[in-house]
Amino acid sequence: MAKSKQLKLGALLHGVGGSTSTWRHPDAKPDASVNFELYKSWVQKAEEGKLDLIFIADGLYINEKSIPHFLNRFEPLTILSALAAVSTNIGLVGTLSTSYSEPFTVARQFGSLDVISGGRAGWNVVTSPLEGSALNYGKKEHPDHSKRYRIATEYLEVTRGLWDSWEDDAFVRDKESGVFFDPEKVHTLNHEGEFFSVKGPLNIARSKQGQPVIFQAGSSEVGRNYASQEADAVFTGHDTIESAQEFYRDVKARVAASGRNPDEVLIFPGIGPIIGDTEEEAERKYQEVAGLVTIENALNYLGRFFEHHDFSQYPLDEPFPELGDLGRNSFQSGTDKIKKDAKEQGLTLRQVALQSATPRTSFIGTPEQVADQIQTWFESEAADGFMIAESVPGGLEQFVERVVPILQERGLFRTEYESDTLRGNLGLPVPENRYVKTSETAGSI
Repeated sequence: MAKSKQLKLGALLHGVGGSTSTWRHPDAKPDASVNFELYKSWVQKAEEGKLDLIFIADGLYINEKSIPHFLNRFEPLTILSALAAVSTNIGLVGTLSTSYSEPFTVARQFGSLDVISGGRAGWNVVTSPLEGSALNYGKKEHPDHSKRYRIATEYLEVTRGLWDSWEDDAFVRDKESGVFFDPEKVHTLNHEGEFFSVKGPLNIARSKQGQPVIFQAGSSEVGRNYASQEADAVFTGHDTIESAQEFYRDVKARVAASGRNPDEVLIFPGIGPIIGDTEEEAERKYQEVAGLVTIENALNYLGRFFEHHDFSQYPLDEPFPELGDLGRNSFQSGTDKIKKDAKEQGLTLRQVALQSATPRTSFIGTPEQVADQIQTWFESEAADGFMIAESVPGGLEQFVERVVPILQERGLFRTEYESDTLRGNLGLPVPENRYVKTSETAGSI
């Protein structure tokens, strides 16, 4: 492995957590999902640890069985804009759906965040897995899986085109001559496609990182293809290093096959480290959180992945039920894996539900053991970096204060930021404005 290659790290800021019951923990703040001061302290702790980015997830549909964080949480672009004002170097990445928004509006929103933050914005492009989302946007039906990705492909094409509306030196702002901008350096998109008709130009210019960094999180076949062609970074989730290595090799190969540089598409598995002074203390922390989950909550949590299916109708201690294609138009790769693992391992519904609601991370133990695991995955080409989620209250602080220094001592992670832009810190190139590139190509003919 080249000495120059270093680990990348992000922090998932997820309010009261991604489980049904962590909010009940004695150390948890039950209003965490709408507590700005807490989010502010998290982003500043992550920046203290020189992490590359913080990430805000999102969803567009809830019901009474949704997990507590989903019921009452900040909209990503709003909270990221506020956090831009209390941070300096760390990247600000948020989720926004291509199935239930318009490209011009989203180009403005992320373009504005990018300028506000001085070039630190990133967009996690999702197609919205939950079918109920259509009910909140006046749609008669939720687009099927393949159609959602066709929409997303055109959507990103439009958005990127709008971000290039103004060349970087277009705004002259000469008071003497009265020239505010060079009309030769503003460009109208005039897009007409299958799903969108957008004239342009966009009414905000590019930031110093050129365009927001594009993240993507789909692990299905079509999701992997989309990531290989469009993404700068990929969020993923794996239980084992072998699974992570397979995904890493597959996506990098697809990136190369599409004519892109595999080193410029970064793979970020999500992990939830649990850290203790001893292995026993770390295990106790896990058991304490797992013990808060009731079987009723676990069934509700599992049902979310299967279009809010009601699993209470099945016997708990009999084999996991046959569900056919249920879930394949929502969390396709995740539900396929749940069904496959249940069948191969002979799991009961109770076992599947509890495993889904309280997954036991392999990144558990002393700070040194967690650092060892991270190093092994990184050096074995299972990851370019990791998204750190809180499995237990205080998990981010513990990781920054106890694991990051070990990774720094081993030369695996930075001790100072290389840049004040997200692209700069991730080692990604600034995309050249397409119109400048076209002009230079024409001039050389």
